[in-house]
Amino acid sequence: MFFVSFVVQSVKICSMTDRYVYLNGEILPESEASLSVFDTGFLHGASVFTTLRSHNGNAFRLDRHIARLLGMAEKIGIRHDATTEGLTAAVAEILQTNKIAEGRIRITISPGPVGAGKPTTIVTASPLEAYPKWWYESGIGVMVSGVRQFTGDPTAGLKTGCYLPRVLARQAAAAAGAEEALWFTEAGHLAEACFCNVFIVREGEVSTPPLDTPVLPGVVREAIVELCEKLAIDCRIDKPITGEDVASAEEMFLTSSTAGVRPVVRIAKTPVGDEKPGPITKKLITAYEQLLDEE
Repeated sequence: MFFVSFVVQSVKICSMTDRYVYLNGEILPESEASLSVFDTGFLHGASVFTTLRSHNGNAFRLDRHIARLLGMAEKIGIRHDATTEGLTAAVAEILQTNKIAEGRIRITISPGPVGAGKPTTIVTASPLEAYPKWWYESGIGVMVSGVRQFTGDPTAGLKTGCYLPRVLARQAAAAAGAEEALWFTEAGHLAEACFCNVFIVREGEVSTPPLDTPVLPGVVREAIVELCEKLAIDCRIDKPITGEDVASAEEMFLTSSTAGVRPVVRIAKTPVGDEKPGPITKKLITAYEQLLDEE
C-alpha cells in the first residue's frame, strides 16, 4: 500500500477533441477532467490498467478484463474503490456518450493522492482506426529485444503504469524496421512481446509461454487457446519455449486486444517458415473474427 500525504493540487487532462471520459464517478468532457499532481499513478507508476476493444458498440469480454484488472490491483496492493458493477456501467456509458462502435477502451485505477483522498478511476474510449491490412495478409516483422523479463520483478505479467521499458523496446523495434519486439527471460525462455502475447506453431502444434514465465494473462490469448480446442488444434500452455523452439517455428503470431491476431513472418532478417502467414494462423484469425462478431 501507499501511505504518503500531500496537499492536493490538480492537472488538467487536455485533448484536441472534446470527447468524454469517466473520472471517479462522473462523465466529463476531457477538457474538464483533472487529476491531482500528487496522484501516485502519475508520480510513481503506482497504477494498473487494462486496454480492450469494442466491436459493434460492445466491449469484448469486459468481464474478464475487469476481473484481471481488480486481481492485479489486489496483487500489488493498489488501493482503490472500483467495483465490477461500477466499471461495467462506466464502460457502457462512455461508449454510448462518445457514440463509439469500434473503439479502444482503457480502464486505469490508482491509489490517487494517497492519504489525502479518493483513489482514481478513469475510463476512456476513442475510435479504433483500422490497422494496415498487410499486417494480417502479409504478416509483420519483429526483432528480439535486449530487455529481459525477470521473474523477480513484482510487476512482471501485470499491466501497470511502469510501462516505460516496453515503450522504449517498442521504439527500438520501430527504429530497426520491426513492428514489435520479443522479450525473453533471464533463463532464455520466450516470454511475450512489448504489448502482445506470443504464439508459435511447430509440427502442427500451437504453443504459448506459460503464465508463470511470467507473462500477462491476455484475454485474447485465452480466447485463442479456447479456439484451438474448438478447432481441434493441439495447443500447449504449460511448457517453456526456448530460443531453439522459436528458431524452428513454422508459424508465429501475436495477440492483443486491439490488434487481434497478427502473423509474424520475420524475426529480424530471418524468415519464419516460408515467410508467409501459415495455415493455422490464418484459420485462427478467421475464427477470432467470427468470435468477435458472436460475442
